[in-house]
Parts: sequence; structure tokens; C-alpha cells
Amino acid sequence: MKKTYYITTPIYYPSGNLHIGNTYTTVFCDALRRYKDMRGYDTYYLTGMDEHGKKIETVAQERNLHPIKHVDEIAEATKALWDRMSISYDDFIRTTEKRHKTVVQKLFEQLLDQGDIYLGEYEGYYCMHCEAFFTESQLEEGNACPDCERETSKLQEESYFLRLSKYQKKLLNFIEDNPDFITPETRRNEVLNFIRQGLNDLSVSRTTFDWGIKIVSNPKHVVYVWIDALSNYISALGYGTDNDELFQKYWYGDEVVHVVGKDILRFHAIYWPIMLMALGIPITFKLHAHGFYTAKEGKMSKSKGSVVYPDTLIERYGLDELRYFLLRELPYGGDGVFTPASFVERINYDLANDFGNLLNRTVSMINKYLSGKVASYSEASTEYDADLQTMCKETVATYSDYMDNLKVSEAIKTVWAFISRTNKYIDETEPWILGKDKNKKDELENVLYHLAESLRHIGVMLQPILLDASQSLFKQLGIPQALRRYETLSFGELREAEVVRKPSPLFPRLDQEKEIDKLTKHLRGEEEEPVPEEEDNLATFDDFTKLDMRVAKITKCAPHKNADKLLVLQVDLGEGKERQIVAGIAKHYEPESLVGKKVVVVANLEPVTLRGEKSEGMLLAGSNDDILEVLTVDRLNPGDSVS
Repeated sequence: MKKTYYITTPIYYPSGNLHIGNTYTTVFCDALRRYKDMRGYDTYYLTGMDEHGKKIETVAQERNLHPIKHVDEIAEATKALWDRMSISYDDFIRTTEKRHKTVVQKLFEQLLDQGDIYLGEYEGYYCMHCEAFFTESQLEEGNACPDCERETSKLQEESYFLRLSKYQKKLLNFIEDNPDFITPETRRNEVLNFIRQGLNDLSVSRTTFDWGIKIVSNPKHVVYVWIDALSNYISALGYGTDNDELFQKYWYGDEVVHVVGKDILRFHAIYWPIMLMALGIPITFKLHAHGFYTAKEGKMSKSKGSVVYPDTLIERYGLDELRYFLLRELPYGGDGVFTPASFVERINYDLANDFGNLLNRTVSMINKYLSGKVASYSEASTEYDADLQTMCKETVATYSDYMDNLKVSEAIKTVWAFISRTNKYIDETEPWILGKDKNKKDELENVLYHLAESLRHIGVMLQPILLDASQSLFKQLGIPQALRRYETLSFGELREAEVVRKPSPLFPRLDQEKEIDKLTKHLRGEEEEPVPEEEDNLATFDDFTKLDMRVAKITKCAPHKNADKLLVLQVDLGEGKERQIVAGIAKHYEPESLVGKKVVVVANLEPVTLRGEKSEGMLLAGSNDDILEVLTVDRLNPGDSVS
């Protein structure tokens, strides 16, 4: 029977569009889920929205909307974003759903009947932004919130309270007896110190607003955010209903992981375990609280142009590029800094130079020296083979240990160290020298096999991180499906492979200065100045000869998911694999009418990403005021040159 793995993000607060901080948590969980899938686990991934509270009510009023209309819009936008990012979640829980409300009302009444919740009166300083109360001693100067530094207001109202003090010692003992319950260790120490100072009972209801789940036995109260929100981790699994198979399977399964930002550590490390203790539900989860992405100047700020939204980065640079940066740049236990320069540099140096160039060189040399085919390595080994194979084995072990312990950034660094070692192997063995000596053919075959097999290992380990690039690597190397699985990570499993005739760049290099400038201006909301037309618009003969124009056959064509004017085409250029081209011709052609046509394309344009889809060429077309027509040919074949 497969081991189970249940992983969750916090449920996000729908007061506005999600930024890269929320995106990081979601991508982090997605990578871990995909890794566990690769390891053969039965996985379940939960995310969602926390849709109640005074702040939501206020934002909806400012927009002249009913709160449910506001949260519906944000929830749909969030789901659309996760779809664009290929997030592999299984369930999207919303706290406004009946399945959640019923569970919250039921468990609240249970805690009330048990005496773990009681009615009293609360007086304190309230921060609407953080949905939190603070004592006067906790406030910053001017009664400011200690978390967000916004102004608080003093409130006094009747409230129900959860008896945190009753479970203080039990929780303290649990955390001390389970050192891996909270990671990183610095967060665990933070929680322990907080508990040892003494826990005050927690206010868990409100009467000053209506947008929430009504308490059945006293409907003038609504359940306050933390009992409401935290319950999602079990309500989504069917806890407290007649259909609790998922709860029994995953909550009582092998691994349960809650991933949160460090700002909500206390609620998950103290309030949630105490709720479970009071309900008699075992604490089966591990809690991981990660750091934040900040701007170079400090905390991200809209006014400073430093808040970063994922749509911009996906559309201009690609999904893999964003996933890599987010997962690589935030260190385990610490904060990360997003700057346009650091983002572009990661793409150019790590992805294009180190990784992409390694694949490109390998495929090109296999084509040049071995007619495109690589087979099992021979006995003609070099003095560098054993070192490469040893590091390959060690990399797999270290990578797996890091991923199992939620150290995704460290796992990526480990793979990149092996990428660097493999690049060094090329310089050490000098295949271009071996290729000139007929007596060195066996040694040359051995070297190129080692490169292909090393890249296969790299591709497998990067599958949870780089969704498209890993698959492109497998296709370009001709790696069969059976050897793309984790359990095949043993050097020598690859018996033979036939690479593509011409490699495609995994990550085209960016014009660094230009892209940093463009991204900086975009984040600041500055419009780019139009480039003035050159007076002399003549092209030289050399300019023309740089273009590689070829015949291509359109094999598939579909509308672009995110752009009405664009079509997404798959074309055959006689390369042994298809390319994708995005063209702005949707108003002039029905997609099915283009399938089978032979067209002329510019094949050596630098790939670009258009509204989230990569385009690796350009169709030639003519137009006048009335029509646009794609140029087609009849007797030429895919791959034939046009000049």
C-alpha cells in the first residue's frame, strides 16, 4: 500500500490580488507534492481562501459589492492564476462554502459544551488588517500594530473565549517531545519562548460585524477568523460528516505538512494544536514556517513600485523561470530578496548558461560525433568518470534528503552543483579532441554517454521544479518514459538514446541590461518611451542572410487561452520534433482551417513568451487594409529552405 502525503498552504485572504509571497508558498507546496508523487506516495494537496471577517466586509463596501460577490471574484481570479501556473492542487476550500460552515458550527458547539469555550467580555486593541487583538504592552508607539505597524482601535465587546491556558502545559510538553514538529528550529524556539511566557485565553467570536459563520446557540455572535480559518484543514477532508474517508485516510496517514508564512506561525503552532487537543483529534501534522520575499529597500510597497505579481513574470519570462527563482532564492529559514537584477541574472547564469548550455553542447556533440545516437558506456573509461558517477550518486541522495526535509532551495543548489561538475567534465575530457582521433572512438562514446546519463539524472530531479524544461530535456535526449522515473536514478540505466537533430535552447539568454530596465519600469508603473523610427530603414544583404526561413507544416492549432487575438500552433520543420509558434492571426483564421497547411516561418528568431505561451518562430504573412493572408507553399517539404 502506498504511503500517504497530505500538504496544505494557508488559506489566503481575498482582500486583493495575490503577489509573489503567496505564490511562493503555493509553488513550494506544489514542488513538494510533485516530488512525493515521483517517489510513489498517494498525495493530496489543499489550498483555498479565508473569506470571512471585518476586513472583507469593509473592502466589499468600498467596492459597492456584497461580500460574497467580492470573494467570488477573488476566488475565481486565484483559481485562474493557479491554473496558469500549473499548480497541482486537489481541492480549493472556501470558508463560505456550506461544507465548511457546517463543520465549524458543529465543532464550536462541541468545544462550548465541553467548557473549552466560554462566554466573557473582551477589551483590547484591534488591528483590522491583521485580524488580531493586542494588549497595550504589545503595541508599538502610537498604539500601532506590532506586526503591520498600522493604527489599531480600542474595542470592548462580549466575546467567547478558547481556554488556551488550560492546554498550555500539554502543548509545551508536546513541542518539547517532538523536536521536528515545527521547522525551522528558529521558529520552534520562538514558539516555545512565547508559550513559556504564559498563554491568555483567546477571543474567538465577534458581535461588531456580521460577515462570518453564526454561532448556532447564540447567533448574534460570529465565529472569529482563527477558529473558522484553521478548521479548513479538516473540514476539506470531510471531518465531522458522514463522508469522512479522506479525513481518515490522510489525517491519520503517513505525512501531514502545513506550510505557512512566518507571520502566522503563532496561530498554527499554538491555537490550532490546542483546538485539536480539545476536540480529541491527534496532532499528526508537521508545521513549516518560511520567510518572506522582500524588496532591496526592505518590505515590499506598492507606492515604491516593489510589489511583484506573478502574472507579469510568467507572461514576459515563462513559468519555469518564475518557479526556479522563487524556489531557489528564498533560503531555508530566512528571507529572500526580489530585484529585477537578481531575477534576470538567475535566468541568464543558472538556467541559460549552466543548465541550458550543458544540454545544448551534449546534444550537438552526440549529433556531430555519433550520428545522433548514444549507447551504454564502454570499458574505455577516462580518469574523470568515477568522480562524476560518485557525485551523481551523492547528489541523488542529498537532493532526496533535502526534499524530504522541506529544504527545497538546498535541493536545487545540490543539483546545480552537479550541473557545474558535469560542465567541468566536458572541459576535462575534451570530446572535440577525442573526435579527431579514430583510435579514441570508444573513449569518445563513453564520454558522451556519461554526459547524457548525467543529464537524465538532472532532468528527473528537476521535474518537480521545472515543469517544461525537464520534459524538453527528455525529448531532446530521446529518454524513454520508463527512464524518467525517480526509481531509475542509478548510473548506467540508460541503454541507448537517439537525440534530436538540432537542439533547442531550454532558456534563451536575455539582454540583461535591457530586461532589468524594462522590469524595473514595469514594477514602478512607468510607461516605456516609444522608440523613434530610424530615418534609414534599409536592410543590408548581411541582415537578410541572418534569417533562417524554412517550410513548416502546421500539425495542430488552437486558440490562445489568455488572448483573443492569438493562435497557438504546433509546426513540423523536419527537425524530428515539433515547435510551438504563437501568431496574432485569430481574427483572420479558424484554427482547424490551418491544420495541414505548409507555411513559411522564420526559424531562428529568439524565442519569446506571449501571454504565458512560448513562441519559437514567426509565420510569414501578407496584409492590406482588408485581409491578412499567411504565405503557403505546395511542393516544398517541411525543413526546406526559403531564400
